[in-house]
Amino acid sequence: MPDRPDYAALTRGQVALLGRLDAGEAGLSVLQQVVGLAEESLGAEGAVFVEAAADHGRIIVATGVWAPALGRRVDPRSDPVADLVEGVDTRHVLGARCHHRGRAVGSLHVCLGSAPTPEFSAVLELLSGLAGRLYGLNAGLPAHDEPEPDADRDLWVAVTSHELRTPVTVIKGYADTLTNHWESLGEPGRREAVRVIGTRAGELARLVDRLLFAASEQEGAVGASPAGPFDLVEALREAAGTLPGDLRRRLVLSHMPEDLPKAYGSRDSIATILTELATNAEKYSEPDTTVEVCAGADDDTLRFRVSDRGTGIAPEHVEHAFDRYWQADSGHHRAGAGLGLYLVRRLAERQNGWVSLRPREGGGTVAEVRLPRA
Repeated sequence: MPDRPDYAALTRGQVALLGRLDAGEAGLSVLQQVVGLAEESLGAEGAVFVEAAADHGRIIVATGVWAPALGRRVDPRSDPVADLVEGVDTRHVLGARCHHRGRAVGSLHVCLGSAPTPEFSAVLELLSGLAGRLYGLNAGLPAHDEPEPDADRDLWVAVTSHELRTPVTVIKGYADTLTNHWESLGEPGRREAVRVIGTRAGELARLVDRLLFAASEQEGAVGASPAGPFDLVEALREAAGTLPGDLRRRLVLSHMPEDLPKAYGSRDSIATILTELATNAEKYSEPDTTVEVCAGADDDTLRFRVSDRGTGIAPEHVEHAFDRYWQADSGHHRAGAGLGLYLVRRLAERQNGWVSLRPREGGGTVAEVRLPRA
């Protein structure tokens, strides 16, 4: 840790940030720059921004030592930010609340190499004020808006009717074809009809699971096997084997160490989580590209990542993607119900884990799930 803040870096960073604001830019990508500037100008080992919600917080930007905690839900009453990552000394953590018009919108924290001085506190207060200003622009922040109850109900009805209609129509059409034209179809035609029915039935089953989960507030709606220690790599390999054939052929299990410690959680949920993440990767990438899955561990958690080489995700979308019913502009790709990533986050958090998205270097998206070690 330097003896004093790097004021030259602070000045350059502020000029760059103000230039972006004057140009009309805002949202999560600018907030990421604020957090990066806090790390750079204070010579910190990491920086993190926790967005405030009605009853909890969530880490929506994290760098350095806090990077593994990106996406983690935080209870400000019982989860000190310093304790979220192994090896962070509480005495070296400096934090500042971020406000807009008297309302707390979040908090900015840095991990320093030694105890902070008043100079460091003053710089962090300055940057926290800049973060609060971003929330006043009403452009992409807060990252998670609460929908109006009536609008949520109306959207639920619309999504349910639309999303169920397509697979049911296809299944009924092919079933009628088999019934009415069994002999004329011949063996190849019958096999193809059965294949399509099976594929669409699988889609329908997954959609029903997502819809029921999204509608239910009861714990255990989906993936409710008792929590306990389990082999993550074994669970991932088993789950990969149950994916639809076309997707299974694109999946590459690239780094799956057999000597990982046990994870703690619901083993059954891994199949649902992997299916949703792999299906999402398939939807936003070209058919000739692979979807890679790897696993690993650190002192506190086990993780697995699902990576693609698709269209990628914009920084301002990485948190909205977990909102119920939210859909990015999918271009020529088939849009779904907007429930898959919502389901993944809920399942992970029910196991005291978390999930995050980020753009992949070179193009594409990385989804990372972290679960507690047993």
